[in-house]
Amino acid sequence: MRAVLMEKGEDGQAVARLAELPDDALPAGDVTVRVEYSTLNYKDGLCLSATGGGLVRTYPHVPGIDFAGVVEASDDARYAPGDRVVLTGWRVGEAHWGGFATRARVKADWLVPLPEGLSTRQAMAVGTAGFTAMLAVMALEEHGLVPEAGEVLVTGAAGGVGSVAVAVLARLGYSVAAVTGRPETEPYLRDLGASRLVPRADLAEAIKRPMESEVWAGCVDAVGGQMLARVLGQLKAGGSVAAVGNAGGLVVPANIIPFLLRGINLLGINSVTVPYARRVQAWDRIGADLPMEKLDAMIRPATLAQVPELGAAILRGEVQGRVVVDVQG
Repeated sequence: MRAVLMEKGEDGQAVARLAELPDDALPAGDVTVRVEYSTLNYKDGLCLSATGGGLVRTYPHVPGIDFAGVVEASDDARYAPGDRVVLTGWRVGEAHWGGFATRARVKADWLVPLPEGLSTRQAMAVGTAGFTAMLAVMALEEHGLVPEAGEVLVTGAAGGVGSVAVAVLARLGYSVAAVTGRPETEPYLRDLGASRLVPRADLAEAIKRPMESEVWAGCVDAVGGQMLARVLGQLKAGGSVAAVGNAGGLVVPANIIPFLLRGINLLGINSVTVPYARRVQAWDRIGADLPMEKLDAMIRPATLAQVPELGAAILRGEVQGRVVVDVQG
């Protein structure tokens, strides 16, 4: 098998390289999968870094938190050779060997059957980022968001989570405002369905008042930090923010007043240990509500050999859309 293998050097820093490994190097598990495609997420960039981003504890290590492929062997009655499956989460690629390899072996409970009509390549154009975006949309809907309520804000809109969130919300009939700090992404975001663009600088200022004018009916926030605090003060009464990331910082200098006077909601989205039934529900929604022609426009193809370089690029904020890694290519 071929894999992106991370090893620690004499200086204690991890280095990623493309390696040939024996099949018996795979960890224990119920199901062996011939991986066809993987993808690249911000968390992958952290795992590929010299420190492992605080996520990788044991070396040598094969990163890659997502993969889709075909079952080769199974000790679990739920899966048989030839079944198409997808995996996201469960700390695969962090604590467990992941998808940047031509084969993977995992627990059966971590897999989900691939929905009909969705290819393994499309599944990885979705990946953890798109899966998280769909969980966020579902949570907002379950807390009362409807298209008639008004504009929905998406922060970090040109990234993986943001791109899918924009496309799904637009497909469902919402008016979407997309936040980006890169003006050159405007054609891309417009094509995904954003009705207007909001410069990142407009939301980066420190909070001056506990509440501002009511602007947003809801928000999918991939940034956190100061921007999330600012958005909370601009939510309409009863509105919700689905928080999915922390690229802008771990500390949210928010004020309690909007929660008390406007009854707003801050919804944390966990995509790592989501129960099986919720995973199936989300993947079924992805198959139904994500416009596949828009999904194809998000794809940036890559090979295993390019993964280490792209991992560094995504940490620098230089990756637009969804990197799809052709593992067998």
